[in-house]
Amino acid sequence: MDQKLKEQFDGLLEKYTELMVGESNPELIQKVQMWALYSHIAKSMPPLAKHWNETYPDAKDGMKEIIAEIKVLNEEHRANK
Repeated sequence: MDQKLKEQFDGLLEKYTELMVGESNPELIQKVQMWALYSHIAKSMPPLAKHWNETYPDAKDGMKEIIAEIKVLNEEHRANK
């Protein structure tokens, strides 16, 4: 992979995180990345997401926590604008 492209994409993800939740740090960026990718997979390939959820119920619970956290942070950020 082209290093320049990776750096540019990392910048895009950092800005997206900041716009979604009002700040960005490595942990939040990773959570937003997981949230975005999981959401896309669940919409574009529901059977795969269902299989993963059934195979790894603890991971499913962890993902639900991340989704809820991103939702709360996003709502708080929008309310403070």
